Amino acid sequence: MSRIKNIFQSLRKQGQKAFIPFITAGDSGLNNTFELMQILVANGADVIELGVPFSDPMADGPVIAKSHERSVADGVSLRDVLTLVEKFRQTNDTTAIVLMGYLNPIEVFGYQAFADVASESGVDGILVVDMPPEEAQDLKACLDGADIDFIFLVAPTTTNERLAALANIASGFVYFVSLKGVTGAGHLNIDIVNTNMSRIRQFINLPIGVGFGIKDAATAKVVSKSADAVIVGSSLVSFIEKYNENKDKMLASVGALANEISRAIKE
Repeated sequence: MSRIKNIFQSLRKQGQKAFIPFITAGDSGLNNTFELMQILVANGADVIELGVPFSDPMADGPVIAKSHERSVADGVSLRDVLTLVEKFRQTNDTTAIVLMGYLNPIEVFGYQAFADVASESGVDGILVVDMPPEEAQDLKACLDGADIDFIFLVAPTTTNERLAALANIASGFVYFVSLKGVTGAGHLNIDIVNTNMSRIRQFINLPIGVGFGIKDAATAKVVSKSADAVIVGSSLVSFIEKYNENKDKMLASVGALANEISRAIKE
């Protein structure tokens, strides 16, 4: 059983939902990212989404886009991210790690080589923002062979026909983009979120994580009533940018917000 599937099944038995924080690997330095991952686990993270730095993060809003820029400027590569996960696995074998990013670095690495190294490093799933399911079969075959879950985005505009197609390729969980727009944008309409989750569940029998627009504990709590997981990124990344020169304040701020959100969705 995959680590992701095991986490969701265990939480479901406890009547709880998963907390999935996002940070960009290498933002403020790879050593800081490693410490941030540990802080997130200590404050309730069940799955950590690690952004793979990319020069053109077109699905991301200003906060996360700037985090990509900082990491790219520091020369952080996909191989560096995989090495970071391997280091994390030396002390943590329970928290799931999902790489979230764009196709180009994986294309350059090579599908099979990436799947092999990612599996050896301890990666549990990947989400490739700009890869449509119609073109994903070759990568899926490599990931399936490495026991890595292939996670896909679902938007409010995703058609029923596309949901049916995703049901045949997605694994682990699906990531529902609760807003039309980029990461960090807008305000949630919970009625629209609930309607879409009911529609998704008619076609896809996987846990649903909800992200985009979840900025605080109060919003996370509302979303958690119907979602299987709450995904938070921009609010955490903003602290990394704000306290980039003060590691102690950065770690404390990220940990405090993670704790507030985790407690809100698990009470």
